[in-house]
Amino acid sequence: MEPLMLALDLLGVFAFALSGNLLASRKDIDIMGSLILGLAVGLGGGIMRDVILGRVPASLADPLYLVPPLISAALVYLLGQRAHRARVPIIVFDAVGLGVFVVTGTTIALEAGLPLPSAVVLGCLTGVGGGVLRDVLANEIPAIFNGSDIYLLPALLGAACTVGAWSQGWLGPLTALVIAAIVFAFRMVAWFFQWQVPSPMRGWSLRRRRRREPCGRSVFRRPSARLVRTVRARFRRRPASGGAE
Repeated sequence: MEPLMLALDLLGVFAFALSGNLLASRKDIDIMGSLILGLAVGLGGGIMRDVILGRVPASLADPLYLVPPLISAALVYLLGQRAHRARVPIIVFDAVGLGVFVVTGTTIALEAGLPLPSAVVLGCLTGVGGGVLRDVLANEIPAIFNGSDIYLLPALLGAACTVGAWSQGWLGPLTALVIAAIVFAFRMVAWFFQWQVPSPMRGWSLRRRRRREPCGRSVFRRPSARLVRTVRARFRRRPASGGAE
């Protein structure tokens, strides 16, 4: 599993770094700030995991981990204005990084001898930690604290599936990729349809409350009407109808 974990870790770093660099471009942050944001989101979750496990963070012990953020920062910089208005790619790459890091973080915790519940918690922390750092530094509402966003549940599902596969002796390269894909799909479908977890009852009333957008213009807000029409039209195998977004 070691070569697979390294490959998945690097993939997760690259995906998360891309989400950070695209967000930096959207916020008009210069290339150095974009690099810092990419490093924070790409390496932050893994550093938290390794510090908790009491070992030198893998991203500091192996300079190879610095390559994906450098490549992603240069790539987004070269894209220029094409990356300036990106929003959906930020969410896509964030979902990729979430799925990959949940699997690798949980697996590393299990290999370190942690109990199964603790491995689930550490896997979730690995997956969401970098994203929280990115959003806080970029003055965004972190997706994990966004009441209209499902972010932690896909991470919990992926960590639980990884622990279950490990305990049954099924965890291998194919299983790890399948679990990461499930987390990615869960996260993207939940964002597209704007699934929500129950909110606290206000005044012990069960009356239906109106859906509210989170404060500010979060990058993780609901998809545009045009995107929803396009995706639904493709599933129905007919061209999307025109109209203003």
